[in-house]
Amino acid sequence: MRSNKTGWLMLAPTLAILGTFGILPFIYVVYVAFHRWNPFGANPDMVYNGAKNFRRLVFDNEFLTAVLYTLEFAVFAVGSEVILGYFLAQLLMRNFPGKAFFRTIHTLPLIVAPIVVGSVWRLMTTPSIGIIPFYLNNIFGYDMNMGRDPGTAFLMTVIMDIWHWTPLVTLTLLAALLALPRDPFEQAEIDGANRRQIFWHITLPMIKPAILATVFIRMMDALRTVDEVWMLTGGGPGDATRYVGLHIWKVVFPKTDYGYGSAISIIVLYLTLMMCWVLYVALVAPRPKKEAL
Repeated sequence: MRSNKTGWLMLAPTLAILGTFGILPFIYVVYVAFHRWNPFGANPDMVYNGAKNFRRLVFDNEFLTAVLYTLEFAVFAVGSEVILGYFLAQLLMRNFPGKAFFRTIHTLPLIVAPIVVGSVWRLMTTPSIGIIPFYLNNIFGYDMNMGRDPGTAFLMTVIMDIWHWTPLVTLTLLAALLALPRDPFEQAEIDGANRRQIFWHITLPMIKPAILATVFIRMMDALRTVDEVWMLTGGGPGDATRYVGLHIWKVVFPKTDYGYGSAISIIVLYLTLMMCWVLYVALVAPRPKKEAL
């Protein structure tokens, strides 16, 4: 009994912080979502309107388009980061000249603030002064201009996210690979298994928890990205990079529609949880065994 009290006493500060900065704001957002509220309008009072905000977003083409673009961004960015991160982790498992220097340079993007990353990439992609348009034009003859090409703007947001967060995936998968026992691999090599068979039947199943955790973390981050994309494209051209986070920002701040913005935030949280649950079921949940005839 005394140990239980000590444990709860040690957890009390963390629970207090979680409740103050996590649970209470969430409850307040849910409360606001059922109201029409513009604190800067002629009537700054909250007006209860039931579920009208949620019914409204179902027919909001801008919101549905933002969700579609966000899902595309998350799938391309996270999928590329996992694949590239795994190959870089395998590279760092080996010894080669300059390995320590490469590992240091590779992890530097993680210490850069997202808003700084967006600013730097904005400078690098500006047609008049950017290094990327300069070399694309001089080497390949391609006139890059994100302001008039939605596809290029979308691609650059994906590349920027890959550059920023692939080191996190690499470090996570590298730790998982270093923790693997050597006995199964040695036994498989003795039995004559090739590299592809070893990867599919030994390496991949053993590092699946690390991959799943990494995908969960990166997927949640990608679905709520705001500052990097805001600094790089501002959501444009048009609405090509107006992801859900940017859409919520534009609804809440420029339009000061706090009730509708809160409803969108709740729905986005629900969609994020559902996507993580689908990934868990697809990758981890046991499948029913077929009955023998």
